[in-house]
Amino acid sequence: MKLFFATDVHGSEICWKKFVNAGKFYEADTLILGGDMTGKAIIPIIAQGGDKWKVTLLEQETLLNGKEEVDKMVATIQNRGYYPYVTDPDEVTQISSTPGRSDELFLQEAMKTAQRWMEYADQKLAGTGMKCYVCPGNDDMFEIDDIVRQSRMVTLAEGKVFNLDEHHEMASSGWSNPTPWNTHREEEEGALERRLEAVISQVKNVSTAVFNLHAPPFGSGLDEAPELTKDLRPAYAGRSLVPVGSKSVLKMIDKYQPLLGLFGHIHEGKGTRKYKKTLCINPGSMYEQGMLHGVLVELKPNKIGTYVLTTG
Repeated sequence: MKLFFATDVHGSEICWKKFVNAGKFYEADTLILGGDMTGKAIIPIIAQGGDKWKVTLLEQETLLNGKEEVDKMVATIQNRGYYPYVTDPDEVTQISSTPGRSDELFLQEAMKTAQRWMEYADQKLAGTGMKCYVCPGNDDMFEIDDIVRQSRMVTLAEGKVFNLDEHHEMASSGWSNPTPWNTHREEEEGALERRLEAVISQVKNVSTAVFNLHAPPFGSGLDEAPELTKDLRPAYAGRSLVPVGSKSVLKMIDKYQPLLGLFGHIHEGKGTRKYKKTLCINPGSMYEQGMLHGVLVELKPNKIGTYVLTTG
């Protein structure tokens, strides 16, 4: 069988569409998204009167003329992984002056996007016989899970074990070790280790299993990110890299030595590593550029066949 794995699309509309269509393009049997589906911010498009709107994207302010330009900007914002919100100055004032309103709006737009994504997958994957698994990551709010569960063609993988075929099982978890940003699904290493053990203990044959774990193993070379200062800015102009992966995940790989480990979380950690019997892969992420990084892996009954990192 062939599986296609990608991760960390972070709200990018075009990356989600590329992921859903990757199965047909690469002739894969199974699609796996390894976490962090949702975006990071709302970008308001503010009416200025006279059929004009103003938007600031990536610190660049643009004045839009007419609905056609607004629609193009909406698509641009969505493809970059943000949530466009067409509004007016009065609503902007009301949102900024109402405690919690901006958080409510962000959740609303994230859920609306997730619903649209599931409808797109249901349409594209219907009748193909292709399996599609999604495992929300540490950045994803828990409300997303119910939206994925309602999909006809996408299976929520968090905390479960599934048979990919008659020879290979997949254990999944999108939780991570602590980050500087206090995200939704992160916890101390001890708790994370217990969570992972609870999932992996359901696997019948770990020697041919796939571990789909969002955080890469600590010190694997797949977990190197720019060192940060106390105010969360890149130290030394971002040239200094430090390992930030999970020691619990490393322990699981060392203890069980599955056939394949699929990871994400660290966008800069693109690469492959062989750790004892396990091929470990982090395809990396360039979602803001609309590029989908992934990996196509051929699984044979007791070994890995060919595999290739992809960009498209």
